[in-house]
Amino acid sequence: MRIFRCEVKIAGMLIFGLLMLAFMPAAFAQQADPPKTDQWNFSDEEEIAPTWTDDLRDQSLDLALFAGFATLALVGFFKKSERLKWITMAAAVVYLGFARSQLISVVNIFALTHWNLPVFRHNLAWYFFAIFTLVTTILWGRLYCGRICAFGSMTQLMDKIVPAKLRFEIPRHIDQRAAYIKYVLLGAVVLYFLVTKNILIYRYVEPFWMFSLEASTGMWIALAVLLIATVFVRNLYCRFLCPVGAFLGLLSNLTVFRIKRWSECNTCKICEKTCEWGAIRGPRIVASECVRCDDCERLYMDKHKCPHWLILKRKQQRQQI
Repeated sequence: MRIFRCEVKIAGMLIFGLLMLAFMPAAFAQQADPPKTDQWNFSDEEEIAPTWTDDLRDQSLDLALFAGFATLALVGFFKKSERLKWITMAAAVVYLGFARSQLISVVNIFALTHWNLPVFRHNLAWYFFAIFTLVTTILWGRLYCGRICAFGSMTQLMDKIVPAKLRFEIPRHIDQRAAYIKYVLLGAVVLYFLVTKNILIYRYVEPFWMFSLEASTGMWIALAVLLIATVFVRNLYCRFLCPVGAFLGLLSNLTVFRIKRWSECNTCKICEKTCEWGAIRGPRIVASECVRCDDCERLYMDKHKCPHWLILKRKQQRQQI
């Protein structure tokens, strides 16, 4: 319980800190901005440069919307609410996907290799989004992949409505080996960029361009094939092919607040069979594959299904006899 309260406090501090990061410059804007009046009565021959106040005013709606979305995502995560998780994913598809076309992309990873990042004051919402993704990944793991990414959210919503009888369950030993494909793709596309400096490779390794509704006929056909395949193999792209997922998977090995395990987890297979991401392997949860979907954590708290609670209940009953 103490650890949970600590996590909640950190989450609140994260939201507050990001908002302060975005809006603090406004406190100094009036002192830093040059006077707009011409004391010498010269004619204005040049356009006055926009100030911090102007930039903040122009971006305030985007900042507020993402702050609201981030809060929704964290509240659903900490409450372990399946209903809020699905609402968050639907909002991700509509808001981050089709409305904003804002996703973490291999292009951002390319930019990191040369430290070629957007100008901070003109891209506050993007920095809010990127910092939120990095911080939550380090604190809790691939939270971004589990409920923030618009494409991942869309495929999970698809899986929710697709009849279970259509799905093909990949044998576990193949599943575990196929998970390495995304790491190979990450290394290959980064190496390709370092050699050629051509960022257009991103359109051929990630389908996120679909939210802009702009692509060639061949790319739309390839996307259709991918989505049809996803009907039969759940979360196909996210589990096996996504370079961004691979990057965040590597980063999630630094996760501070990991999912707790009971001693009974050494022999119990309930959560392992429930996990749709192949992240639970015996008593171990593979942090790089876990997307913090809450499925196993809800089972942990279920005193009618989790053996840990059932064993405790039996011990208490024996002591009362």
